[in-house]
Amino acid sequence: MSDTKSQHAIQFTGVGKIVHNDSKPVDPVGPHQMMLQVEACGICFSDTKLLNAFDSHPRKAEVVSGIDPAALEEIPGYKPGSAATVPGHEPVGRIIEVGEKVTKFKEGDRVLVQADWKHLRTPKSNGAFGYNFEGALQEFVVIDERCVVSPDGEEFLIHVSDGPSAAAVGLIEPWATVEGSYAWQERNHVAEGGRLLVISDGGNIGLEELIKDNAPGEIVTVTSDAIAAMEGQVFDDIIYYGADADVVEALAGLLSTRAVLCVVLDGAQLERKVALDIGRVHYDFIRFCGTTGDNPADGYAWIPATGELRDGDKVAIIGAAGPMGQMHTMRALTSNFDDISVAATDLSDERLQHLESIVGPVAQGRGVPLEIINTGSSELQPGYTHISCMVPVAELVAQAVDIAAEGAIINAFAGIPAGTLGEFDLQAIIERRIFMLGTSGSDVSDMRTVLDKIEQGIIDTHISLDAVTGMAGFRDAIDAVVNRTAGGKIMVYPMLHDLPLTRLGDMPDQLPHVAAELNDGVWTKAAEEALLAGR
Repeated sequence: MSDTKSQHAIQFTGVGKIVHNDSKPVDPVGPHQMMLQVEACGICFSDTKLLNAFDSHPRKAEVVSGIDPAALEEIPGYKPGSAATVPGHEPVGRIIEVGEKVTKFKEGDRVLVQADWKHLRTPKSNGAFGYNFEGALQEFVVIDERCVVSPDGEEFLIHVSDGPSAAAVGLIEPWATVEGSYAWQERNHVAEGGRLLVISDGGNIGLEELIKDNAPGEIVTVTSDAIAAMEGQVFDDIIYYGADADVVEALAGLLSTRAVLCVVLDGAQLERKVALDIGRVHYDFIRFCGTTGDNPADGYAWIPATGELRDGDKVAIIGAAGPMGQMHTMRALTSNFDDISVAATDLSDERLQHLESIVGPVAQGRGVPLEIINTGSSELQPGYTHISCMVPVAELVAQAVDIAAEGAIINAFAGIPAGTLGEFDLQAIIERRIFMLGTSGSDVSDMRTVLDKIEQGIIDTHISLDAVTGMAGFRDAIDAVVNRTAGGKIMVYPMLHDLPLTRLGDMPDQLPHVAAELNDGVWTKAAEEALLAGR
C-alpha cells in the first residue's frame, strides 16, 4: 500500500490539451476497488485519437448500461464527457491495495489490463480504461472490480508472472490487436434474427436457400428506386440484385455495425469503381461480398472463417517497418504455415534496414522467404494472396485490390476514420473473390494468446520497442507518434518523473549503463532493471 497522497500524471483536459500534473491526488480505494501501481504503459496511436476528439470520442461518453449507476458514482476515476481524464491503456502494474469486497484479486498480483470493458456500453461504443475511466499514465490508478469482471465472469485484468519485463507485458496489448485481426470470426451467412434488406427489380433467385438455416427476424424487399426513402434505417444484411454503382453506394450507407452487403451481378458489370467507407470496414466491421452469378449464397460462401494466414500464402505487409508492421511481419514469419512467403514494404531505406535486422534472422532460421521492398522505387507486382495495410490511407487499401490474387484476403488494419471513402474496384473484388476485412481492438483471448507466445519464447515483444520515457518526455513521445517519427513503440515509466524521451539507438551516449544491457540494440529485462535502478 502506498502512503503517497499525490503523484505525477498525464491528463487530457480538452481537444489537443495535455497537462503534466505533478501533484494529482491519489484516489482512495473503496470497498469494490483496488489500487494498481503502474510499472509501465505504452503509448498508442489511439491515444492521439482521444486527444484530438476528446469528449466527442465514442469511448469518452457516459456509460449507459452494464453497471448500476450508483456504482459509477462510487468510482473516482470515472471521467466521462468533458471531464479531464488520464490516458494510457497499454499498462502492466502491481495491485498494492484492495477493498474488502474485492473477490478476484489480491495485493501483490501483477496484472495486465484489457482496456475495452465491453459490457459497459456507451451510446456508440463501450467503456474503456484510459478513456472514460482514467488510465495508466499516472503512478497509481484505482480500478473497480465491477468494471473489470463482467456479469458473465469475464475478467479484464489478466494475471501475469514476474518473469517478463514490464515493457514486454505492456507491449502485449498492441500485439494482441494484431492477433485479433487474424482471429476475428467472420460471418458467411445471413445474421440469425437480424434485419435483411433485399433490393431487386426482378426475381429473388436463391433467397430461400440463403435464409434456410439462418432466418432473419425481418425481411424488407424493395426496388432500387425506393432506396432514398429508407434513409436512417440500418440493416444487418443487404442483398442487391443489380450492378448500378450509385445503388451500391447508397446501400452501403444503410449497413449496420458488423453488417454484410452482397451484390448479385447475374452476369452484369459494375460500370465504375465504387466509393466505399473503408473506415467503417475497420471500426464497424462492415463487409462486402458478391457473385457474378445469380445466387447470393455463392457470394456469402467465399467469406473466410477468419482473416488467418493459410498454407501457401504469398503475404504482403504494406508499411511493415512501422511499429505495427513489425508485429505483423514477425507474426507471419513465426506462424508455422507451410510454404508461405513474406514481402515487407516501406518507403524508408533506413526503417527497412532496421526491420530486416530484427526479422531477417527469424526468417532465415525458419526458412521463410522474405523480401524487403522500398515501394518508392519498386512496385509490388500482382499475385499476393494475403495483404495487410498498416498505412491509414484509403487509396493504399484500394490499390491492394489491384495486386490481390484470386481468393486473397486484404486486412485494412490501419485505423482510418469512419467516413473516409476510397474508390474500390468492387467488380474485381467480386470476380476474384477478394475478401476485405478490418478489426479494431482485441479480446482477452487475444492477449492471452500473445502472453502464451511470450512465455513459450515464440515471440519477443521487445523487438517493437523504439524508445522509453518518463513523465517529462510524454509530450515529445506523443508528438513522435503523431508525426510517425518513432521507429517503434514508446514505453512510459510513470515512476520516472524526469526521464526525457530516449530512443534505444541513442542510449550508448545518453544512458550507457542501460545500453550495456541491450541485446543487439533490442530492449531486455536487464536493461529495464538498469533504467529503474538509476532513478
